[in-house]
Amino acid sequence: MDISYNWLRQYLPINLDVNEAAALLTGSGLEVEKVIPFSSVEGGLEGLVIGEVLSKEKHPDADRLNCTKVNIGTGEPLDIVCGAPNVAAGQKVVVAVVGAKLYPSEGEPFEIKKSKIRGQVSEGMICAEDEIGLGQGHDGIMVLPADVKVGTPASEYFKIENDFVLEIGLTPNRADAMSHIGVARDLRAVIREIKGGHENLKLEWPDVMGYSAELKENPIAIDVQDLEACPRYVGLYIQGIEVKPSPAWLQNRLKAIGARPINNVVDVTNFVLHELGQPLHAFDADKIKDHKVVVRTAKTGEKFTTLDEVERDLNQDDLMICNASDGMCIAGVFGGLNSGVTEKTKNVFLESAYFNPVSIRKTAKRHGLSTDASFRFERGIDPETVVYAAKRAALLIQEVAGGKLSVITDIYPNPIPHQKVEVKFANINRLIGQDIPKETVLSILDDLGIYVEKKREDGLKLSVPSFKNDVTREADVIEEVLRVYGYDRILGSGQLRVPLIASNKKSPEQLRNLVSDALTAQGFNEIMNNSLTKASYMDKLFPEQANAKVEILNPLSTDLNAMRQSLLFGGLESVSRNIRHQNLNCKFYEFGNLYETSPNPSKEGKQAPPLTPPRREGEFAVTRSDDSGNVKSERTSPPLEGAGADGVVWPYSEHRSLALFITGRWQKERWNAAAGNATFHHIHGAVKSILNRLGIEAQLHDVTGTKAYAYGMEFRTKDGKLLANFGLVNADVLEAFDIDQEVFYADFDWDLVLKRSALNSIEVTELAKYPSVRRDLALFVDKTVKYAQLEQLAFQTERNILKEVDLFDVYEGKGVPEGKRSYAMSFILQDEKATLNDKTIEKTMNRLQQRFEQEVGAVLRG
Repeated sequence: MDISYNWLRQYLPINLDVNEAAALLTGSGLEVEKVIPFSSVEGGLEGLVIGEVLSKEKHPDADRLNCTKVNIGTGEPLDIVCGAPNVAAGQKVVVAVVGAKLYPSEGEPFEIKKSKIRGQVSEGMICAEDEIGLGQGHDGIMVLPADVKVGTPASEYFKIENDFVLEIGLTPNRADAMSHIGVARDLRAVIREIKGGHENLKLEWPDVMGYSAELKENPIAIDVQDLEACPRYVGLYIQGIEVKPSPAWLQNRLKAIGARPINNVVDVTNFVLHELGQPLHAFDADKIKDHKVVVRTAKTGEKFTTLDEVERDLNQDDLMICNASDGMCIAGVFGGLNSGVTEKTKNVFLESAYFNPVSIRKTAKRHGLSTDASFRFERGIDPETVVYAAKRAALLIQEVAGGKLSVITDIYPNPIPHQKVEVKFANINRLIGQDIPKETVLSILDDLGIYVEKKREDGLKLSVPSFKNDVTREADVIEEVLRVYGYDRILGSGQLRVPLIASNKKSPEQLRNLVSDALTAQGFNEIMNNSLTKASYMDKLFPEQANAKVEILNPLSTDLNAMRQSLLFGGLESVSRNIRHQNLNCKFYEFGNLYETSPNPSKEGKQAPPLTPPRREGEFAVTRSDDSGNVKSERTSPPLEGAGADGVVWPYSEHRSLALFITGRWQKERWNAAAGNATFHHIHGAVKSILNRLGIEAQLHDVTGTKAYAYGMEFRTKDGKLLANFGLVNADVLEAFDIDQEVFYADFDWDLVLKRSALNSIEVTELAKYPSVRRDLALFVDKTVKYAQLEQLAFQTERNILKEVDLFDVYEGKGVPEGKRSYAMSFILQDEKATLNDKTIEKTMNRLQQRFEQEVGAVLRG
């Protein structure tokens, strides 16, 4: 969401630097992601001044050019070659000096340089309006009034407005901040609390007291047939307007936030939407049949052509704004093709309404539409601003387009009550972790518009205003207090609190932090992706598992229409995004929850326990793992949106996972180390380092049960439970994400990892007295030969001094015979009673090689 800083300061008279204001807003929960300079004319006419043409002479070598001398008030006049036919001595003109960058109305920007044109020196440029972005005319240079002072900056003469745009990453629950007034309200509260000295700082609302109805009747009758979908509907009539371009101030406000000016009436409705957060719609009143507006749901089979000239098949649940017989607008979402304001419009019917958020959201998603109006309606606007916004817009339309105003028709039979919340001071202090003075709490609540109905010694009874629809509980009120008070003012925030006596037992959070620290030390970066993903990923890439996905009813978009079954897709999206932005070398890790429908066997091999007692109607089962990795079930409601047509609501399971992604170079190029590409060895090493760090003994096997890998391996516990699999991602999977370089991926069952971690029961052993020796073998074997076979053969061949066998590389490709695979294996040899000699080592390795050749046909790789 974009907020103009100049616009915001119309309601909050402050002189704060824009970056300081951005920091205060971010600290209060309205994260300012960017601060972008804006000028009402691109480039702000920097480097352009008003000059006077002192003389004009024909160019000696060009019939259509003139040599001029121009005074710009800096001393010596400039020599400028000009081709405009209307240039003449004595004119006041706009001059671009050397070094100025011009932004024409059409074409690319260009810089003015000192040059020679047909042998004559030119030290600038006399400008036409299209050359500096002030219009489309190019029939000659701009000639200004004679009384304009030479040397005046062009930006000053043309009243160019310079502004800053705050790009705010608005969270879905902050419907109260979807406007300049809403953001100003929060900024005022934070300034008064944190900066101090602003006791008299007021939020200056636009004045609508001047609304005067010259027309004593509203000629448009209103019939609201669905009060559930439309609890409040306001309409008024404006007679005798003139539709024309908006004045510069209005156009500049809209341009600053990226909105395109259309005409004065439509621009006012857009202005008020961004000012107050209240969407409005202006109809050409003369196109309303029988002078009647009907608010109803669509009829079965009804079709409607929207403003984008698309004919849409309506659903019987779509709310429509209609005339006596036909639809005029999809309520709160999109206008119709033939009912809007045009340059011929003389009379306007102005609509301001409160629509049910759920109804609007479903309609918008059903038709694949997302507009500024639907964005606000589906999050919940303030029903008490509806009339105020209508008056504000009507007065602005009267100001910029003329006309007479009618009385206002307001249909609101069942007013929406304010939420009542009780909050205790003790709970505020307990949840925040610090005692906040009661006077501070009361001041913050007052600044946020939360009314104290009753004050007691131990707490407050509050009436929450209708614009704060996300504040419904005591915890919500405490969050409001805390975000204005300032998270960084809490004592000890940012300090690590450690108990005096440390416990040997490590919590799941500590184990996660341990692994995070280890991965970060290896150069990995943590990523966090949405738990919602595209259902089409699983449908297309792993269709055999797609029937277990948890689909979302009325999803936010087709990109977020299912709960994720794997961290693979989100991670590959992150890899793809980085590659597109020229970051070709990525090492990522992500912790996240995965979801599947039906009580499928868990990764522990146990069936998720049935829910007992039997579920009541309106409940569904959830199978989760607790912090120790134990599976548990619980009942919850409402039912999962995705129940079958037979009314059966299937349970879904939820478990935790850890994923690693490596692509590109493993490390940066250094003077003492080459920058080689990541290989199977690196992902294997990363996985093994995690298991080792957590004290988990695991056995290496060839990967089974997944098509994600071109080739891969997996670690299992001694009793066969899958801890992690890893390998090179299949090319077909990478192609779906437009990735054309190798990506190595690992997937951990984090619940099982937590359960099997041995850090809570560490065994201490004596250090070996005699050194160990490592030897490696690289073998070609048939693809049907599993690594586990080789490992088993090795330990069967040498039982005394062979301590460890490991696989550090797997390769298929150039140089490997057809049907073969290369395994590179390491062997750790150690005698606990004596130092090994070369003869013993060589004899052992020969025996291993011969056993591999005899049993599985292995060939030593040269």
